[in-house]
Amino acid sequence: MPLIVNNSQVHLPRTTAEFIRLYSHFEESAKAFRSRPTQQVEPRGLLYVQQREFAATTPQDGSVSIIGSEDATTCHLVVLRHTGSGAVCLAHCDGSDAVTEVSMMVSTVKSLSVASQSGRLELHLVGGFIDDRRLSQKLTLQLLGAFDCQLEDVHLVTYCVTELNDVVKKGVHWPIIYGIAVDITKGEIFPAAFPDKSPDEDLRSARTFTGGPMINIYDAETQQLKIKPCFWFPFPDVDFWLAQKDEMILKGISTSPLVEPSHFVPHLRSTLRFLKEHPIPDNLLFPDGQPRIYKKNVNGLWEGSKIASMSS
Repeated sequence: MPLIVNNSQVHLPRTTAEFIRLYSHFEESAKAFRSRPTQQVEPRGLLYVQQREFAATTPQDGSVSIIGSEDATTCHLVVLRHTGSGAVCLAHCDGSDAVTEVSMMVSTVKSLSVASQSGRLELHLVGGFIDDRRLSQKLTLQLLGAFDCQLEDVHLVTYCVTELNDVVKKGVHWPIIYGIAVDITKGEIFPAAFPDKSPDEDLRSARTFTGGPMINIYDAETQQLKIKPCFWFPFPDVDFWLAQKDEMILKGISTSPLVEPSHFVPHLRSTLRFLKEHPIPDNLLFPDGQPRIYKKNVNGLWEGSKIASMSS
């Protein structure tokens, strides 16, 4: 069945501007969403999702109470929630394979909602801006099209992307909201920032940086965060990029160099150093070929695998 807005099948547009003209009520709802203060989310009970990752759980989860993600410039943050079961999934999409990623999200939320006798799938889209390369516009249209191709009705509730998440500062377009979080029990979605993005931030970033596909990082049944063994080829230019000034790294690697958050370059340098130390994933990262598994402790913080140093 199709993507639904106001209980009617959407008309898929050729442009994002056309979509806003057709469904102009999203302008007011996006304005209200953008006006909400950004909340700092502490690590207790948090499940943080990086780029090309998604995670899903239910209100019955005794370990995770918040799912969140940030650092979205041209990327989109996608939340899919079943109103009956309360199962919720959050993905950080960059346009690598929207059709496959959307199908994975829908399948995951459905599997967590099989016992629910009522309810519907509700979709929330946040992120992007009016970027020079039109990457945000392209991703918005890809996601709308991918959800419209699903067998289940999906009701678009929040649309705060691209033109509706854009502000001009000194002649430069910027995204307004970079991150969001979902309160799993309440189903509430709000702008958010995350001082802690553990566990295994560098490893997970390295997987994405080297072209890894979208993955599900959380097992709601066991309440474990799992990073399965992955592979990447040695990054040949790692020493070159580590030697560059911040401005060159922004210009050469970022899809939106003028509007990246202040921690973008330090984070990327950390990822590059990780790739230099671990040119290929090996037994230090995945002993005996097993996944790296983390579980929340009594303080709501992740405990589990530790990365071994090359020098140990």
